[in-house]
Amino acid sequence: MKTIRWGVLSTGRIAHQFAQDFASVERGKIAGATSRTAANARAYANRYGIGKVYPNYRALLEDSNIDAVYIATPHSLHLENTLAAIEAGKSVLCEKPITTNAEDCERILTAARDRSVFVMEAMWTWFLPAIRRAKRWFEDGRIGKLVQIKADFGYPQRPYAANRREFDAQLGGGALLEMGIYPVALLWLMLGRQPDRLEVVSKYAPNGVEDDLGVLLDYGDVIATIGTSFRCKLQNWAYLIGEDGYIAIPDFWRASECRLFELDDLKDKFADGRSSIGLNFETQAVIDDLLAGKTESEIVSLSDSLAFQRTMQTIRSQFTASSRPRCKSGQMRKRLEH
Repeated sequence: MKTIRWGVLSTGRIAHQFAQDFASVERGKIAGATSRTAANARAYANRYGIGKVYPNYRALLEDSNIDAVYIATPHSLHLENTLAAIEAGKSVLCEKPITTNAEDCERILTAARDRSVFVMEAMWTWFLPAIRRAKRWFEDGRIGKLVQIKADFGYPQRPYAANRREFDAQLGGGALLEMGIYPVALLWLMLGRQPDRLEVVSKYAPNGVEDDLGVLLDYGDVIATIGTSFRCKLQNWAYLIGEDGYIAIPDFWRASECRLFELDDLKDKFADGRSSIGLNFETQAVIDDLLAGKTESEIVSLSDSLAFQRTMQTIRSQFTASSRPRCKSGQMRKRLEH
């Protein structure tokens, strides 16, 4: 049976989680790795028993023994890396967010479809069994007509430093792209449409990058509230609230369980009992798609990724310039928007 041979492009924290969960994947093998430095790539390869280390990204992409690449570089490099992989004919699983704006996402979508190359954003939350179960409960009408959705995701990022990746605007820094994409994507998963209007309250780090925000979204028949923060630990739960009950999803971004309530009474619950972090579910789905000859995921399509970007772009359009701190140097502040 054919095995999909993977190359890992960049070996930071999320790439370690990817490799750890690969033990739970079938018909796949991490065959090579590369990183910013040869030392990082060698250490990563040694830790996970990976057979080949490449001196640079290009060398990995040019190797005919690599079928698919996992891109774990900073957000600002995703466009360049993904387009290079498409040009090389490699299937791609690119970390979220796949780009830093909608226009760049459209470029990837067009290139992937023109070349019939598989590209998927690593929105691993959508593949988690607890999220799939919660969505099924909702679609089966077990909470009645949907009225509200609440979701947030935030962890303190300390100490603050303008050149730290999370805060560096040139690397796509800011709470919205780093963490806010999770609640944004959950809204799209459950509703599948853009809001009629939204209102944003946002706060900013000393360099002007947003580090705390709340968003109220009006979908006409549904109200949604989402939040994200670098300043504090948020609850990080999601709630789907209907006329007849509600679904609670603890730590929804990495969900391992969900619960169904009618008023205060627990009516149903689900727990997946997994031993992995959970990245294996999306990786296995990509492998299965590639072995089936598919050129796009039916779960997280590039059109879905474009929708995430459009929502986040609308949110960014409401960031209040007058409330942002001035750069100490007096120079024009760097913006997330291109």
